[in-house]
Amino acid sequence: MNTRLRIVTLVFLLAFLALGAKLFFWQIIKGQELAAQARAQHQSGKHLSAPRGNILAKDGTWLAARGEAFRVYAELPRLTDSAKKIAEALAPFFVPDAGDRGSLLVEIDRLEGLLAKKEVVWVALKEKVPAPVKQNIEALRFSGIGFEAQEERVYPEASSSAHLLGFVGKNEEGGDVGYFGLEGYYNLSLSGKPGFEALEKDAAGVPILLGDSSEITAIGGVDLLTHIDKTVQRSLEKRLLEGINQYGASGGTGIIMNPKTGAILAMSSYPAYDPKTYFDFGDSFFKNPAVSDSFEPGSVFKVLVMAAALDAKAVEPDTKCDICAGPLKVDKYTIETWNRQYRPDSTMVDVIVHSDNVGMTFVGSRLGAETLYDYLERFGIGGLTGIDLQGEASPRLRERGTWNIVDLATASFGQGVAVTPIQMIKAVSAIANGGRVVRPQVVDKLLGESWEEKIKPEIGERVISEETAKEITAMMVLAAKEGEAKWTHLKGFSVAGKTGTAQIPISGHYDDEKTIASFIGFAPSDKPKFIMLVTLREPQTSPWASETAAPLWYSIAKELFPYFSIQPES
Repeated sequence: MNTRLRIVTLVFLLAFLALGAKLFFWQIIKGQELAAQARAQHQSGKHLSAPRGNILAKDGTWLAARGEAFRVYAELPRLTDSAKKIAEALAPFFVPDAGDRGSLLVEIDRLEGLLAKKEVVWVALKEKVPAPVKQNIEALRFSGIGFEAQEERVYPEASSSAHLLGFVGKNEEGGDVGYFGLEGYYNLSLSGKPGFEALEKDAAGVPILLGDSSEITAIGGVDLLTHIDKTVQRSLEKRLLEGINQYGASGGTGIIMNPKTGAILAMSSYPAYDPKTYFDFGDSFFKNPAVSDSFEPGSVFKVLVMAAALDAKAVEPDTKCDICAGPLKVDKYTIETWNRQYRPDSTMVDVIVHSDNVGMTFVGSRLGAETLYDYLERFGIGGLTGIDLQGEASPRLRERGTWNIVDLATASFGQGVAVTPIQMIKAVSAIANGGRVVRPQVVDKLLGESWEEKIKPEIGERVISEETAKEITAMMVLAAKEGEAKWTHLKGFSVAGKTGTAQIPISGHYDDEKTIASFIGFAPSDKPKFIMLVTLREPQTSPWASETAAPLWYSIAKELFPYFSIQPES
């Protein structure tokens, strides 16, 4: 009897221990996991997108803005019509051309597959549907088909400011993200912080109206108030496109900046693209030529070399060139003037006015490679400007100490070195700004719901003295009045300007017929209100900047003078 009792007791004890172990396993070891699974069965959550910030022109009007759009979704347990019927009714709203039978059938199959899913209770059918399409779908009165407010990026100026703005595309997870331009550079600020909403649901997976819920509110992105002046921007865009067509150029770029603060007032390049339909364009369209395309600047570069030589006291304005009587042999190369006309005993003023390559070689030899290199680096050549646009690139200067006499000679008149348009305008703005460089800046302020942050101008180091800046400015004024582009000069207005015609290097040699024509200038010359650079790539009517880029520059300046209240000199 005692043995039987002990056996029964042992069995009960073992059973109790097994039950305890099982309870320990499920409640302690697996407890958190099971609790999470239980919550998942009775709770659902969704991410709340944050409204993207607007991009505003100087006057507060939109350059890029939030537009109204909707996600179309289906709550599968609530559907009362067949997947086939719903798919056939919705597909025509979701394809670009409902008359295209092939694409329509593909869309019907896609929708039918989504609506027939068994393992989920909610599916998204279409993203970013416009409000009129939403209204048409609502009129069909399908049970279980719903809408969720979304955001669509709207660009009121369309392609005109595409390179400046960039566009909003998708990342690998399907979320909105800015690419290129301002959209890319300020993406984190514009995006804001997404939120999250947790909802209690019933056994069928449908949210319970009065169930437990919690929400982390989404924080909207900040707005960008830019320096872009729409009047100036439209003038630049219009005249630049006219110039490209008039002179048969393959493309062109224009930048207008305040030389005192670095504020970018306008920027445009062609060919362009539409940021709203960016997916219809190749990747090559997205790169902003104003901040990423490198080119040999040609004669516009001469003002930087001359400024360096004047500042270093290597020459004076009245220094005479003693090698300017004819072509100059440098090693195995012969340097000539652009028109093969020579002026013995030219002064440094004459060299700039007549854009004399031989005279600039004289200047470079007086200055020396090391000193020239120092000045070019201080002007910002060979380095990024720091402009607040995604995609800036910079060609590098040939390494210090590797320049031979030919490199020095050709660099002195803007050949064999490369710059971007934004580098060039930043460098020359130092002349307009009394000798100090400024960082180009597109955005003026970041605007939150209850705060704003002013982005202060960044005035850089002094590159040349104020006296040197005045001397080279006076030379540029004479170049504009008496140089090869004098026929385009607007009489009565004091413009400091310089043309540049650079041959395009192809397969190791320069092509005489393929050039980049440019003109850079600021006005008024004594107290500049703007500095502007225009470039034309491969103009067909004439390779010379004096006959293409210069008249284009003045056609824009003619509209800017009254706008900036620039009066002709008495």
